[in-house]
Amino acid sequence: MTMRIAASPTEAVAGVGDGATVLLGGFGNAGQAHELIDALLDSGAKDLTVVSNNAGQGDAGLALLVKESRVGKIICSFPRQSDSWHFDEAYRAGRIELELVPQGNLAERLRAAGAGIGAFFTPTGYGTTLAEGKETRRIDGVNYVLEHPLRGPGADQSFCGR
Repeated sequence: MTMRIAASPTEAVAGVGDGATVLLGGFGNAGQAHELIDALLDSGAKDLTVVSNNAGQGDAGLALLVKESRVGKIICSFPRQSDSWHFDEAYRAGRIELELVPQGNLAERLRAAGAGIGAFFTPTGYGTTLAEGKETRRIDGVNYVLEHPLRGPGADQSFCGR
């Protein structure tokens, strides 16, 4: 893969279309790439799947994507806090899907994608509703849940045999 440096936030998000998966860093608004999120809003992309630590807060960053109904699904470990009213409203109205993931699993699923790992087993979440519908396995007396990587837009999967 060739590294490319975008000249502007608009150019950086130009390839993100409807239905894309977007990975957003940060913890709440701290560390979020607000200029990139603003450019994504301006791009008109919708029905996004967003992978982030939380579901946005206040009226900035990720919360604006949710407010403008651009997010169809959010994958995060901490969806609710006192000022996450846009997510709360969208979730209660059935306008956004939530996949709740323990924070360590979220980090490992992202790392697995970067490392070319097809899937991995973890004991975290076994026996809870978070494991419903997922493959489980007992290995050396310990119960595990199979988790799959979380890849962002343009992720080249060819190196892992796909």
